Amino acid sequence: MTTEPGKRVDTTKLQRMARAYTESAVFYAALDLELFTHVAAGCQSNSSLAVAMGASELNAERLTAVCLALGLLEIDADGALVNAPDSEKFLVKGTDRYAGPWMEFTRHEVKDWFALTEKLRDPTPPRTLGLYDGLTVERARKYHAATYSIGMGAGRRFSRTVDMAGRHKLLDLGGGSGAYSINAVQAYPGLEAVVFDLPPVTEVTREYLERNEVADRVSAVGGDFIADPLPEGCDVAVMASNLPIYNRENIQLVVSKTFHALDPGGEMHLVGEMLAADGVGPLDAALWGMAEVHYGSGGLAHSVTEVREYFTQAGFASIEDEVFVAGTLHRVSGHKPR
Repeated sequence: MTTEPGKRVDTTKLQRMARAYTESAVFYAALDLELFTHVAAGCQSNSSLAVAMGASELNAERLTAVCLALGLLEIDADGALVNAPDSEKFLVKGTDRYAGPWMEFTRHEVKDWFALTEKLRDPTPPRTLGLYDGLTVERARKYHAATYSIGMGAGRRFSRTVDMAGRHKLLDLGGGSGAYSINAVQAYPGLEAVVFDLPPVTEVTREYLERNEVADRVSAVGGDFIADPLPEGCDVAVMASNLPIYNRENIQLVVSKTFHALDPGGEMHLVGEMLAADGVGPLDAALWGMAEVHYGSGGLAHSVTEVREYFTQAGFASIEDEVFVAGTLHRVSGHKPR
């Protein structure tokens, strides 16, 4: 038993879990009605919001009451509704940091999650790629429109926390929109990069490289990092936010292939949704692993301990790990001996 002495056990946590879907539904409705965009534009009362959203004042009040309770809205000293700092930064349409597409990235899967029991009992053997089987350029374009909106922030964080001064070429494994590479070459003038991803994805990658005016320093090469040889001549590599998509054997394979492809003295960074060293939480990592049941893949949540072992088995030295985004992402790194 882990209950503190004298602390009463009740159903509060269980009830919250049972009705958590209602929070998601309200959040999606707020995005649909552009609540946070209207607040940022000066609609700071239920009456003005009702007009802007095309809803009744009663329903505007219902919506803002939940968003206040969720910490998405706040009330300022004058009694006006204002966006919470994260809502203001990421949920206002038309701003550089707008992350609405990412917030709705898995909205279409709601029905699948409510059919989870049957999927967990499905005896069909898993596939290697799952979600990416039969990927087309148009599907990749839609997919990365969502991941780009949040990936640029992660890419900026990576370039701030990882010192790539003196490195000459970054290998961006499964780099998608190229967010990590774009930020890396912008932060380090002497650095070049290559995004290695599935051929339909790299068609989309090139669009983002052109948009960010880095196509002269970042290339995109189509291939499958499980089955195909990796680009060589790189002295730093990153594999970001695709860890739960693959099983243990394939992650070990990719880390080992990266070790052999890197120049002597090179370094690899794996940024992903990892369970803690003891395998307990964070919840976000566990849920990304569970999501793979919907795609029919063999992916699952990997722990920090497991990822460090993948690096050890591949031959990396000076292995380190640290929290990358609290509650969401962890980073494991290692160096290839000279």
